[in-house]
Amino acid sequence: MHVVATAGHVDHGKSALVRALTGTEPDRLAEERRRGLSIQLGYAWTSLPGAGDVAFVDVPGHERFVTTMLAGVGPVPAVLFVVAADDPWMPQAAEHLAALDALHVRHAVVAVSRSDLADPGPAVAQVGAELERTSLRGSPVVPVSSLTGAGLGDLRTRLVDMVGGVPPADPHADVRLWVDRRFTISGAGTVVTGTLPAGTIAVGDRLSTGAGTGTVRVRGVQTLGRTVESVSGVARVALNLSGQVDDVGRAGSLTTPGAHRWTDVVDVRVTGEMARLPLRPMLHVGALSMATGCRPLAGDLVRLTLERPLPLRVGDRALLRDPGSRQVWGLQVLDPVPPPLLRRGAADDRARALRSASGAPDLVAEVRRRELVDVDTLRQIGVPDSSRSGDVIRAGRWLMSPARAELAAEQVRRTLTDHDRDRPLDRGLPSRCWPTGSDCRPPTSSPRWCASRSGSWVAA
Repeated sequence: MHVVATAGHVDHGKSALVRALTGTEPDRLAEERRRGLSIQLGYAWTSLPGAGDVAFVDVPGHERFVTTMLAGVGPVPAVLFVVAADDPWMPQAAEHLAALDALHVRHAVVAVSRSDLADPGPAVAQVGAELERTSLRGSPVVPVSSLTGAGLGDLRTRLVDMVGGVPPADPHADVRLWVDRRFTISGAGTVVTGTLPAGTIAVGDRLSTGAGTGTVRVRGVQTLGRTVESVSGVARVALNLSGQVDDVGRAGSLTTPGAHRWTDVVDVRVTGEMARLPLRPMLHVGALSMATGCRPLAGDLVRLTLERPLPLRVGDRALLRDPGSRQVWGLQVLDPVPPPLLRRGAADDRARALRSASGAPDLVAEVRRRELVDVDTLRQIGVPDSSRSGDVIRAGRWLMSPARAELAAEQVRRTLTDHDRDRPLDRGLPSRCWPTGSDCRPPTSSPRWCASRSGSWVAA
């Protein structure tokens, strides 16, 4: 399956175009149909030759529903951007485009709708110029009419080409489902929906609802209106849940138990005009939005303090938004579990440590920056244990940088030398951890492990 989100100004024909492509009405609420205005996320799907099933997430275009729009496009890798031929370039089109650019969305098709009402040429030229300054540059622009059907064939062809260029998702990846709807069905119980970007969810699976605070059991799975035993991303899914369902709020998250580090402090790199970044911007990640505290480190590096923990990983992209000015900033997560800033100058030191971070998971760079870290932590923040070079020292589940290993070795040698000098009749390190005096064993039988000053065991 492929999932495509719509974007564009209010009343530019997004829902009408989805209806023309799928034969299904994406607006579910009577109020939406009465006003001709999308308020909540809508869903429809069809099958396109050469692409298979394609699900559309139809987002509202009104400025009052930007948060809902971002919940729709956040987890989706591809976009159908809609601009009307009989309207000028409008503010919400600009804001939606800025958000997509900040999220680094690169797979898009632009439909110039209502081409039966006006010459689409000026709109095609305008949108091409606007796209040129963003990550969507080079996206095909197709004039269409939902009323007459003109251009729909070309649009379908372009959509097939676009979704074919989206990298395939890993069905074996850890699950992280951002919940965009939650409701109750009589006789079934709690149901949630969302876009599954990767991984597989099956009937009987247990998913975490937070930082180890609760789990739910998957009683049933639906996708594209069909009941299935399992579904793999990318896919639109509906899950019937049992268990601690009270922990599953709208715009929450369901994850593979133990596979993510839930964090409320994160270091990020921000793109945009840093001088105008507010101290309390709104964070939009996945289908979630929340207020967050913003502490500049240096340059484009920022520390965010979140209202509640989130399962973030290295490389995740998200948005910061100022609701007043409607300005958006893109961000990329560099470190989901950063060290505390406890002393004067710590922010500058932290910025220097992060300056060379690319945002791509890199085991060697991560171990070098942290000096000593366990593989479980790295896996939870999205850094695979892939290096087999001498740039990483391994002992059991612990990884250490060569520089830190050499420092540890020097500390051990100094400790042994001092001990033997002070106690010439009791040479060698005693069998009890120094200085705590508690009995312990090294984590491996390797003779390269000795006690550290903290009472833990470090590589010598």
